[in-house]
Amino acid sequence: MEKMWDESDKCSPMICFLSMGSDPTVQIETLAKKKTIECNAISMGQGQEVHARRLLSQAYSNGSWVLLQNCHLSLDFCEEFLIQLTDNTDRIHPDFRLWITTEVHPKFPIGLLQISIKYTAEPPQGVKAGLKRTFAGLTQEQQLESNSHEKWRPLLYAVAFLHTIVQERRKFGPLGWNIPYEFNQSDFNATVQFIQNYLDEMDMSKAMQWKTIHYMISEVQYGGRVTDDFDKRLLKTYVKCWFRDDMFDPAFYFEDKTYRIPRMARIEDVFDYIDSMPNYDSGKVFGLSPLANDRYQEDTTRKVLDTILSIQPKEARGGAGETREAVIYRLATETLEKLPPDYIAHEVKERLSKLEPMNIFLRQEIDRFQRVLNAVRHTLIDLKLAIDGTIVMNEELRDALDRMYDAKIPTVWLKLSWESSTLGAWFTDLYARNDQYRAWLKLEKDTRPIAFWMTGFFNPQGFLTAMRQEVTRANPGWSLDNVILTNKVTRMDRDALKDPPREGLYVYGLYIEGAKIKNGALDELKANEKVLTHPMPVVHISAEADGMGPTKQDRRPAYYAPVYKKPRRTDRNYVCTLKLECPPGDKAGPDVWTLRGVALLCDTK
Repeated sequence: MEKMWDESDKCSPMICFLSMGSDPTVQIETLAKKKTIECNAISMGQGQEVHARRLLSQAYSNGSWVLLQNCHLSLDFCEEFLIQLTDNTDRIHPDFRLWITTEVHPKFPIGLLQISIKYTAEPPQGVKAGLKRTFAGLTQEQQLESNSHEKWRPLLYAVAFLHTIVQERRKFGPLGWNIPYEFNQSDFNATVQFIQNYLDEMDMSKAMQWKTIHYMISEVQYGGRVTDDFDKRLLKTYVKCWFRDDMFDPAFYFEDKTYRIPRMARIEDVFDYIDSMPNYDSGKVFGLSPLANDRYQEDTTRKVLDTILSIQPKEARGGAGETREAVIYRLATETLEKLPPDYIAHEVKERLSKLEPMNIFLRQEIDRFQRVLNAVRHTLIDLKLAIDGTIVMNEELRDALDRMYDAKIPTVWLKLSWESSTLGAWFTDLYARNDQYRAWLKLEKDTRPIAFWMTGFFNPQGFLTAMRQEVTRANPGWSLDNVILTNKVTRMDRDALKDPPREGLYVYGLYIEGAKIKNGALDELKANEKVLTHPMPVVHISAEADGMGPTKQDRRPAYYAPVYKKPRRTDRNYVCTLKLECPPGDKAGPDVWTLRGVALLCDTK
């Protein structure tokens, strides 16, 4: 902040503060008090422009400061005060400063950014740096000695460690959190205040009420930001594993034995212990597989390369070799020759004339697939004509040309189809989906494939619903509302299957991320494997009426793994939840797999 103030004297009376994960209000107001300057803050949004104009008008003349927060909500007003600043520079008091906070927005005025000093506040990288930042705001008198209870200081450190872990886990992407939540200092302060109040009011003769502490931390303080159900399960697991009676034992450690709760007689003791921590964090401290850091490095490298690729020149240049247009023309010609033939509507209708749930599902899938084929064929034909100069190269065709040259999927295709890593992988999926549909149609009536490649469906949820409907109809007295999915992980691959199951269906082609399957149960990944994702055996998915009662096998510890269409673990990609058996003799049970972020994926691309 001090440096920004000094730098602002060398340019225009404007500072742009880009806030990410922290609240700048307190910092700016503290600096204003230190400079003995008045500072007024206002949060932008609907109807706040009138108050902002009044504050700016006063500040222009008396030299006070103005803080406008969330300016991405009032982009038109940003254009307005940008004109005022540039046109009336001579009339503005030299001590005037305008601080603004905004999120990244594609329509944010570029002129405002150009005349501003940009500052981004991000959480520190690494557990060591995160703990240092957290304890830098604590003092001996106000925090460490604010409560005389013997359990206060270990609890304070555990909250600080949890605060660092939940922030740092975001760097692992979907493997860490399904949604990257912006946990900040207010979450930590509120949790510390709750712990302090709880210890002040508890009866010293009674044991700690851990259920109360677990609920307040995982459901209210930090859990108040969490919206995804599986992220809530993860946060609850962290709190349950760390906040218990064992945490006061000197031998207690977090997920990694390197990270323990130190003696905290003085605040300096905490910093000495933090300094002794490793600079490089293994994925194990987060409860993840040691291979998670390799995935993080790969993702970071891929983002850098994608950025470099996106800014390369797009125009054709002279010189030796094929031009971009020639490359795409040749690619379009080859692709059109290999493109699967269209589906004849009346032939599909005749083959699937029997109104069964699976037949209806297949007809819907083929209808959507035909729309994709039409879009691909139409785009490639028009692209060839545009390169020849027969028709105009519009924005849609220009996008297709640029993206195909970069081995990416054209936007118009993505709107109708599925995501993939490269254009080649996308076409591989296209051919594989077509093969599955054609093979299914060629079967005799009242028969179906032995196993299904669930990745090759646009709507895998509808596929499972159709299966539930068939099982419900086959069992008189059952109601679809009370029928739930069941599954069994087999020890077979697709080639070993000879006949379809008597009830339900076989699914192949799934992948497990964060663990692997050995002898039908979950198993740890080895560091020498270097692969975080492994193929799943065939899974038998069926359905049963809810409340039938667990069998002896069902009482074994099991981890309920979410299934997603793609590696991006959002509600939009969620398919279902499957039960995976924990290894025999595993005392930790499903908690360890929850911290690993184990999930099943239909596709890894």
